[in-house]
Amino acid sequence: MTAQDGTHDEDARVAELGERLATWLEELGLASSLEAAGLPTYLRDERGRAAWTDPATGLPIATVQLEDLERLLRRDGSEPEHAVPVALLQLARQARLREELLASPWFSYETLAELRGTSVDATRFAVHKAGGEHRLLVVAADGRTVVPGFQLTTHGDLRPELAPVLEPLLAARMDPWKAWAWLTQPAGLLGGQVPEQAVADPETAELVRHAAVRLAERVAADR
Repeated sequence: MTAQDGTHDEDARVAELGERLATWLEELGLASSLEAAGLPTYLRDERGRAAWTDPATGLPIATVQLEDLERLLRRDGSEPEHAVPVALLQLARQARLREELLASPWFSYETLAELRGTSVDATRFAVHKAGGEHRLLVVAADGRTVVPGFQLTTHGDLRPELAPVLEPLLAARMDPWKAWAWLTQPAGLLGGQVPEQAVADPETAELVRHAAVRLAERVAADR
């Protein structure tokens, strides 16, 4: 066999394996999560073929790299042919959740300053101070500082009933995105109630505070 034949076989193997992996990931809706996971990515050319590249070099990847990638993606589960890339699923779910959270009301320094009727500098100082004292949930998103709106009154002040809920979570250094999600979505510890809503009801406020302390203890223990 000539060197040209060997190159042709390699190219055919890369094309076949690369297409199989790309199709599989597309069927699972996970192709867009590859880059965030630091894994090789692909683009389809003008003929619809998947062209994979190495994230470190930007160069086309070889058969052995694709085989390693397939083993990595299929390592979860006792039957690799039916396995699902759990890590990618988690990344995709996290991305979708962040999109949902950012679609809910939130403030920048500028919009919060306008609501409060203060300067942007004064608002920035107040936000950092409250965040440092675990009284305000502040989230970094794509280079921006985001203040989720659920925790504020119509005048831009912190809802007083949320203070004893936020404090233990933030003091435990819970991931801000996870704290935002827990506070604004049905929580198992509360029988499906939404914490930021349930804490406004005197009949369930203590239960929410207790659940927040329990969750904070778990977060601190896992660090």
